Amino acid sequence: MQRRRGLPILALALLLSACATNPVTGRQELSVVSPEREAAQGKDAAAQVEREIGLVRDPKLTAYVDQIGARLAAHSPRRDVAYRFFIADMPEANAFALPGGYIYMSRGLLALANTEDELAGVIGHEIGHVAARHSAQRETRAMGVGILSVLGTIAAGMAGGAEAAQMASQVGQVAGAGLIASYGRDQERQSDQIGQDLAASAGWDPAGLGDFLLTLEREGTLRAGKTRNPSFLDSHPQPGERAVTARARAPGLPRGAEPRIAKGRAAYLQRIEGILVGRDPAEGVFEDSVFVQPALGFAIEFPSGWQRKNSRQAVAAASPERDAIVVLELQGASGDPQDAARRWQQANRVNFVQAGATRIGDWSAFRGLAQAQTQQGAIALDVTFIQHPTGTYRITAMTSPHKYRGAAPIFERVAGSFRAIRADERARAKPLRLRVVPARGGETLAELGRRTGNRWKLAETAVANALPEDAQLQAGQLIKIAKEADR
Repeated sequence: MQRRRGLPILALALLLSACATNPVTGRQELSVVSPEREAAQGKDAAAQVEREIGLVRDPKLTAYVDQIGARLAAHSPRRDVAYRFFIADMPEANAFALPGGYIYMSRGLLALANTEDELAGVIGHEIGHVAARHSAQRETRAMGVGILSVLGTIAAGMAGGAEAAQMASQVGQVAGAGLIASYGRDQERQSDQIGQDLAASAGWDPAGLGDFLLTLEREGTLRAGKTRNPSFLDSHPQPGERAVTARARAPGLPRGAEPRIAKGRAAYLQRIEGILVGRDPAEGVFEDSVFVQPALGFAIEFPSGWQRKNSRQAVAAASPERDAIVVLELQGASGDPQDAARRWQQANRVNFVQAGATRIGDWSAFRGLAQAQTQQGAIALDVTFIQHPTGTYRITAMTSPHKYRGAAPIFERVAGSFRAIRADERARAKPLRLRVVPARGGETLAELGRRTGNRWKLAETAVANALPEDAQLQAGQLIKIAKEADR
């Protein structure tokens, strides 16, 4: 009996030992994640972000972001982490924080912001997630379920569902670009408040966050219905509502005396001018359903209407019904495609039921058909290996066995479309960089675009500059545009 009475006391002691004081609220809360575990999670995830997404290496721009972040972090209520700030090589407007103080702004977000106040508000928001231990709260609620998913497989990120994810995992864990698991709305609102508090305390206008959220809402509307990668809006819900709240709250916050680093919009635009906008052609670009890789000299056509994804490791397309996927990857150095097929079979423990040599364009190739067993059942694999001068490429097509007959002609057309890049495709695949140009008095955005060779559409230019499409510009007003560059 004495031992039995001791069990609840032991359980209570363990529960109390799992409680921690939240640095933001000052209240005790249950947490199964220690600061040491957060640091380890963040370090691992940060390495994966650098490997799979990449970082912008511009020393001046990264130093600028780090300077803003360091000033904000000095006012953070949480001091047991070393905050680090990075620019993610993503064309989308995105920002995210990893456990342990790793804070990321995408180059697309920097290009979309119009003032340093806006950027400071977003960085402060992400610091807020770390300071309030939102990731630890999510994991505690999940009670040990792995919820830190910085990067998923292409199938999981694109096609969705356990079956699609398992398909991808059977052929080499193809990396995609599914970013941070979304926070709850209360966590987002709390981070907005923290971000504004930090920005105001460090000398920035806390209304900047609200201004940026309104621009993001416009940008999200512009992209609605288009095939795209995840953005800041996907993991940060209700931007319009939050923008109104942030703007209303800003005037009541006490401001610090520190001056802005870039004093005024013109100074901020000078800091970000030249940044790459849109997809980097060196990593390949889509022209409708055709994927063009100028650096490697090939092109391939995916089915029209399929959802497409291009990452550093692979290019993929998923059917509208999410029941088939095609993935293009570099297998290794150029060599005998049959040898490449044999190595892939051994590595993945897959046996071809039908296989043979073939040719794709001017290059030797090898195609094999197989069936593999997964936890969700059997999948059909249609795999083509192509000997290209820049390497051996593998095209892996997957679907369920009972749907393979209908999908086989589509898979064959995709593999057969692999070809050398045309001269006109190579000429079009030039990077776009942000440029800042002065307007003429009374000029419209459309007129300015034609005069300066702006590659953005009118709607894109208006959103990027936080202006209406029919705005009448003032003489000398600085406008962001996108122009072609050699690199």
